[in-house]
Amino acid sequence: MSTAPELDVPLDRRIGKKTAAAVAKTLGLHTVGELLRHYPRRYLLRGDLTDLSRLPVGEHVTVLARVVQVTGRAMVSRPGWILQVQVGDVQRTLSLTFFDRARPVHQGREAALTVGTTGLFSGRVGVYRGSMQLVNPMYHLIRDGEDDTDAVLEQPIPIYPAGAGLQSWQIANATRTLVDGLAPLPEPVPDGIRAAQGLMPLHAALVAVHAPKTMAEAQQARHRLRYEEAFVLQAALLRRRAARQQQAATPRVPRAGGLLAAFDERLPFTLTDGQRAVGAQVASDLAAAHPMHRLLQGEVGSGKTVVALRAMLTVVDAGAQAALLAPTEVLATQHHRSISAMLGDLGEAGLLGGSQIGTRVTLLTGSQPAAVRRKALLEAASGEAGIAIGTHALLQENVQFAELGLVVVDEQHRFGVEQRDLLRAKGSVPPHVLVMTATPIPRTVAMTVFGDLETSTLTELPAGRAPITTHVVTAENPRWVERAWERVAEEVAAGHQAFVVCPRIGDDGPAEPEQVEWADGPGDGPGAGVDDKRPPMAVVDALELLQSVPALAGLRIEVLHGRLPADVRDDVMRRFVAGAIDVLVATTVIEVGVDVPNATVMVVLDADRFGISQLHQLRGRIGRGDAAGLALLVTEAAPGTPARERLAAVAATTDGFELARVDLELRKEGDVLGAAQSGLRSSLRLLRVLRDESIIEQARADAASLVDADPLLDSHPALVAAIAVLVGDEGEQFLERG
Repeated sequence: MSTAPELDVPLDRRIGKKTAAAVAKTLGLHTVGELLRHYPRRYLLRGDLTDLSRLPVGEHVTVLARVVQVTGRAMVSRPGWILQVQVGDVQRTLSLTFFDRARPVHQGREAALTVGTTGLFSGRVGVYRGSMQLVNPMYHLIRDGEDDTDAVLEQPIPIYPAGAGLQSWQIANATRTLVDGLAPLPEPVPDGIRAAQGLMPLHAALVAVHAPKTMAEAQQARHRLRYEEAFVLQAALLRRRAARQQQAATPRVPRAGGLLAAFDERLPFTLTDGQRAVGAQVASDLAAAHPMHRLLQGEVGSGKTVVALRAMLTVVDAGAQAALLAPTEVLATQHHRSISAMLGDLGEAGLLGGSQIGTRVTLLTGSQPAAVRRKALLEAASGEAGIAIGTHALLQENVQFAELGLVVVDEQHRFGVEQRDLLRAKGSVPPHVLVMTATPIPRTVAMTVFGDLETSTLTELPAGRAPITTHVVTAENPRWVERAWERVAEEVAAGHQAFVVCPRIGDDGPAEPEQVEWADGPGDGPGAGVDDKRPPMAVVDALELLQSVPALAGLRIEVLHGRLPADVRDDVMRRFVAGAIDVLVATTVIEVGVDVPNATVMVVLDADRFGISQLHQLRGRIGRGDAAGLALLVTEAAPGTPARERLAAVAATTDGFELARVDLELRKEGDVLGAAQSGLRSSLRLLRVLRDESIIEQARADAASLVDADPLLDSHPALVAAIAVLVGDEGEQFLERG
């Protein structure tokens, strides 16, 4: 389904088979509509030459530059000719080196690239003898001539995201062919809203974004298309929410003198104001006749688990069951242990000493022995277990519930909507859903990615939580590294414990790859500015290193990672919690959910290999008791590199929401709407969730008024069609399921 039949036409019918094949191979685009939505990255004017000092080495670029020197000669070592062209801006030059086998080609190129000629030059940036160069670049010359009127000089040159097999000017020629013959298009944005926002029509915007007459016209078109992106997305999310509100659910209200009341009476601490406020929101949702769909986000250590447990007890009080889905066995096991401990005899129904008003808490993971697994399945199916905690194993077909009333998804970003839906489908009526994340989300990201959910936020930390100090330890200063290990020894001598975190396990294998936020490589991600010849530090190597450090002699050091058998992992964690291990060397398997109040120091090796939010999560494993926490981020990244900037940001603040904004800015957003996050298959094209906050807020308000008046959008077929393009067939089925 598309916004107009014209947009579904295969590209080879409009721009020729050869060009269409290159577009498909390089960009993955196949229809008129897809290429029209491949917008220019930026625009250049003839007089605005590219700043050549900012070119990224190793990346494919297109620059606007003027030829300042040309030198041609025959090659000495083999047949052929070399043409060396210097192009420049007002500050520096870039070398273009052409290797030609045929003399006519060489002569033609030399005749075309004369001094003073301006052109677009495209290729991969390399370095030769300390200078940047493009080898055998493609080029498109911009001739000065009699037609250089003011109108022509003001006409922007669109620069498109391109590749080695397809140049920006080739894409520009193709899109110009499309817009020259483009018929009027249906409007996804209703006329009234478009007029109120002062937006140009869609047809005019597509023409102007690809073939603008002035820079002002290009910016006006981009604003219209940016607003449309936000509007269609918000309409999709709000329609999904409206559909869910039409579903019937069983209200879940706690009974007087029941589990929740007994639990609250026994709490050894006072709930924070935030926990009470969010608890009231959740209780109100659970008491409604339509399913709750709420996102609970909060700072590391803000007490989300207690809020979720009180919701689960509410549902158990009402005669139903709750399921808690966790992304890893370590986290699921930790939840099972901590929730069982908080409940005490209230979680031991049917056992000697168990409370008469209590329930059972069962654990279901993929590595359990068959007998343990059968027992857990039976407890869930019979309803004996009011609370079932597990990993992806909860999603399997043979897992059944007597009456599933609440689904809690921890670390929501680790799961896709399809997985969440599989668990919801196990309820005889639609269950209530609470999704949690300890990764703070900027407001407009929450509005954009989780816009179909109501959002609650915990920012207040429980009373008595110790402060955490963070320092960057640079490996080029050996004394600093020595001091880091001495601080670990001092904390252990004071009766505390330590974490040492590594990016991978070792033995030529990665750590838990699904838990590593950033891949190594060039650019702005972790690893940038680091010596890539050495692999990231592994747990097995770190263990050997620590055993050789004099300051740590005699300490009880053990390892924890995802490849250990489940019973071994569980035993290690139990002994660490009990204080029988001084230093735990681990991967990111301890990133979330691990609660050891006696752990006060964490050393992260090769910290530049982690993303900002992941470091913030890891840091949250210390300072959970009454003693201050110390995080030491060890790095070999060079000063001034993006990696060091990220580490400096983490060291500068413990405010997770501030770090989330910095993280998003450094990531340049990428695929904010990844399918695993939202059920939407399309990335953001022009919209940026931090820069365009006001646009997103306005688009959401406009979409809300539309959906409130027409929840299914029956009166807006063009908008419905645009939503279908955004979410795709699978996403549309998900929306229909609610």
